[in-house]
Amino acid sequence: MIEIKNISKKFGKNEILKGIDLQIKKGEVVVILGPSGSGKTTFLRCLNFLEKADDGELTINDKKVHFKKASSKDILELRRKTAMVFQQYDLFLHKTAVENIMEGLVIARKVSKNKAYQIGLELLEKVGLKDKEDSYPHQLSGGQQQRVGIARALALNPEVILFDEPTSALDPELVGETLDVIKKVAESGVTMVIVTHEMSFAYDIADRIIFMEDGVIVEQGTPKEVFEQTKEERTKQFLARFTYER
Repeated sequence: MIEIKNISKKFGKNEILKGIDLQIKKGEVVVILGPSGSGKTTFLRCLNFLEKADDGELTINDKKVHFKKASSKDILELRRKTAMVFQQYDLFLHKTAVENIMEGLVIARKVSKNKAYQIGLELLEKVGLKDKEDSYPHQLSGGQQQRVGIARALALNPEVILFDEPTSALDPELVGETLDVIKKVAESGVTMVIVTHEMSFAYDIADRIIFMEDGVIVEQGTPKEVFEQTKEERTKQFLARFTYER
């Protein structure tokens, strides 16, 4: 169970998040939609303390932290409960695919190199890259790099995985392979929060859709409720710009 209360964030005088409240159940897949500048990515980054929110509380299972009072120890504990998959992959360029997956296990979790290596191989197979263990990022396509990033997140066995526009940097023909892997991860019961502009994918994968704009949640509900029984005019205007297949 994840509970976010009154999360707020400013950059200078620009108020990015305006007191967001959200609860996420264990195993739930929450997809966040919204126009550029709506605060989606900042919201994710605050959940992982890549950005420190100005106010609000975050609870992940038994760990509760107030953003204003979070100590280094608190931040480390919460980061261990989360993992993030980035737009630009953020792999270590001088490490192989399997070494990228091993890094967090060995350095942060103090897992032995042998055990981390075995976990890395298992996860590469899970994301369809069993034959790429010794490949460096420059030898992989964008889609393959992103799948290594997903495997790296899974290796940490987090309470929740945060996906920030995981396909936005990919060529169109590579998007599908990455989305397929994310769907398989979702089917395994991992709690996920996904920021995406892929509407069909959002409809198919989400337990709940959140539509954000201007730092607030405008509307939320099941995919059917948000896409087909839209209540808010602003959500209707946003969705009208996209086509999606059911």
